[in-house]
Amino acid sequence: MSTWSRKRSVMRLYNLTAQMYEERYCGEQEAKYKVALEGLRLSESSITLDVGCGSGLFFKHLSGATKMALGVDISKQLLFIAKKRVENFPSAHLVLADADHLPFRHSVFNHIFAFTVLQNMPNPLKTLNETKRVARRDAYFVLTGLKGAIPQETFSAFLDHSNLKVISFRDDETIRCYIVVAIQNHK
Repeated sequence: MSTWSRKRSVMRLYNLTAQMYEERYCGEQEAKYKVALEGLRLSESSITLDVGCGSGLFFKHLSGATKMALGVDISKQLLFIAKKRVENFPSAHLVLADADHLPFRHSVFNHIFAFTVLQNMPNPLKTLNETKRVARRDAYFVLTGLKGAIPQETFSAFLDHSNLKVISFRDDETIRCYIVVAIQNHK
C-alpha cells in the first residue's frame, strides 16, 4: 500500500468513526494525558502542538497552561468536533494537515504532543522528523505508541533513531501504550 493510500485509509476511518470517537476512546485518552503530564512543566509562554489532535480532548489540559495550543489532524470530521470543543479556548487553533507536511515555520513549538498517532503513519520516523523541524531547541516531546500496534522493540528502535533524548519511558499496562517524554537533542 502506498504512503498516501495508507494515510487516506486512516483519514477515512476517522472521518467515519468521528461521532463515536469520544465514546470509544475518551477514558483511554484521558488516562494517557494524566500520565503524560506528570512531571512535565508547561509554561504560560509555551506554544504547543498536538499532532493528531482528533476531537480536541487534550485542549482542556492546555487551556490556561500555555500561551497557544495548535492541533493538527488529517480527519476533517474530527476537527469539526474539536472546533466546537475549543470555542471556549481562545488560545487554541486547529489546522487540517498531514503530520508529515506540517504547515508551520521551523522552530516554533516548545512542546509537541503525539498521542496514538505515530503507529498510524506509514513512516513514523519521517513524521517525528517533521515534528522536530517545527520544534524549538530543547523542545519537549510527549509520544505514545499503542502496544497492540507497535512492539516495544520497534518503538524503542524508532526512538533511538530519532535523535531525541528520552527522559522517561513508561510501559503502563493500565493504558495499553508506551508513553515517552523526550527532549530535542541538539549536539
